[in-house]
Amino acid sequence: MKGKGNHIVMWIPRVLAIAFTLFLGLFALDVFGQGYTFWETAVGLLIHLIPNFILIAVIIFAWKRPWVGMAAFALLAVVYVVMTRGRESISAYLLISLPLLLIGALYGWDWLNRRKSEN
Repeated sequence: MKGKGNHIVMWIPRVLAIAFTLFLGLFALDVFGQGYTFWETAVGLLIHLIPNFILIAVIIFAWKRPWVGMAAFALLAVVYVVMTRGRESISAYLLISLPLLLIGALYGWDWLNRRKSEN
């Protein structure tokens, strides 16, 4: 792949990673309307956004190093499954782990594509 194809392969995992981070952030909004005080709500929101902060850090580190994105997103998918140990429904695993694995695979595709174009 040359030219525009390389550009698309580079941007797909990054755009999907940002979109997934935004999607995951929607789950943090459940802290509002629970009847908590301002400070309890603020602390609850920060706690709920910890996975988003982790994803943002991974996206930043992986921006120019797609192998980091490949490894980190795949690892995060496995960590989610291990941490929940079957306590979630299958739909939760499909909504969280599957996109993480897909994004990791797309970062891997970008990494392999870059290595191929260097040779």
